[in-house]
Amino acid sequence: MIGFFFKKAFFDGWDNLFALAAFNIAYLILAAVFIVLPLSVGAGDALTIACMVVGILALSQWQSLTAFSINDIADYRAPGFKAAFAYFPKSWKPGLVMGAINLGLWFTYTVGIPFYLSQKGFLGLFLASLLFWISLVALLASQYYLPLAARRGGGFKDTARISLILLMDNLGFSLFLFAYNVITFVLSALTAFMAPGPAGMALASTVALKLRWKKYEWAEANPGANRRKVPWDELLEEEKDLVGERTLRGMIFPWKDGK
Repeated sequence: MIGFFFKKAFFDGWDNLFALAAFNIAYLILAAVFIVLPLSVGAGDALTIACMVVGILALSQWQSLTAFSINDIADYRAPGFKAAFAYFPKSWKPGLVMGAINLGLWFTYTVGIPFYLSQKGFLGLFLASLLFWISLVALLASQYYLPLAARRGGGFKDTARISLILLMDNLGFSLFLFAYNVITFVLSALTAFMAPGPAGMALASTVALKLRWKKYEWAEANPGANRRKVPWDELLEEEKDLVGERTLRGMIFPWKDGK
């Protein structure tokens, strides 16, 4: 399953490279205006923090809007950049939730954990460790939150509950997905975050959810089946046919592929 995840995520991104770049440009503009600019001009602490908060909320809204649009790519539909804004009525509430999560994570790693570590004694270390593990669970589960909201809809409680279930039931895969996105982000620096960038990370999480969800559809249709032996080849057969046989030459010269 992981091997096909690599293939689908890569080729979905390659086929929609310009769309990903357009989404990434918006990320860069928001980050530059609300985060980089206040820091570079030496704004006061209060103004800088206010800009950071607004910036995180704005980036989270764009993150949500991107996730709803990227869902089309995972379903083999090419999203238009302008058409993405049509998802705003559906995406703004999940965007607020993601904004709260991102603000919580930012506060945890910049203020909460350093504060408790600065306290001498066992209690400070215990509270810092507890805060770290809680934030790590939230970070890993949040990988599924926006893709779930885009694909299934539903309210906050239901989506958050399923995100946690997916994390606990697929802990190894969730850690792999997190590492994949971290590596993607680091390598994106080579292209000034134009590709794959944050949009590519959103695509990876969406593809991961779509493929992983097939296990639960199969389990629901086969209640007596052994869930430790998921027939991934059978479940992914249609997706493999849709992705097709792809070659390096076909990526660059698609009109020559198959000749």
